[in-house]
Amino acid sequence: MNFGKWIVVSFILFTVFIGTLVTVCMRQDIDLVSKDYYKEELAYQDQIERLNNTEILSTKPTVQLMENNILQIKLNQSDEIKNGELILFCPSNSKMDRKFKLSALPGESDLIELKGLDKGMYKAKLLWTMDDKEFYVEEVINI
Repeated sequence: MNFGKWIVVSFILFTVFIGTLVTVCMRQDIDLVSKDYYKEELAYQDQIERLNNTEILSTKPTVQLMENNILQIKLNQSDEIKNGELILFCPSNSKMDRKFKLSALPGESDLIELKGLDKGMYKAKLLWTMDDKEFYVEEVINI
């Protein structure tokens, strides 16, 4: 019996397997939650303060998906709000993330048309400033 030839064939098959595995792994698209992950992690205390400020509010804002892919944002204290921003974060595809400026007038709500977005789960991250304090609300919506 000639075991030498089978040992060489085994090494060649193992090398092909490892080469294929490395090639497949290198082609995988890996998206981090954010490109500035470490910078945001260092500033997380500010985020905790925003969440605490939001908990103190008597009426919290609402984010609701309406018919025809229109997102309605009701900021109940809109007469006091200086600026606001809505980030639609898609965990499965960072290319589908969108950012919108809020422009609610007192007593009104913002309506944002969501055309061009793929169906799926999004996190609606609402950030606004009121009375020199920052506030933050996050809700999950399904388009």
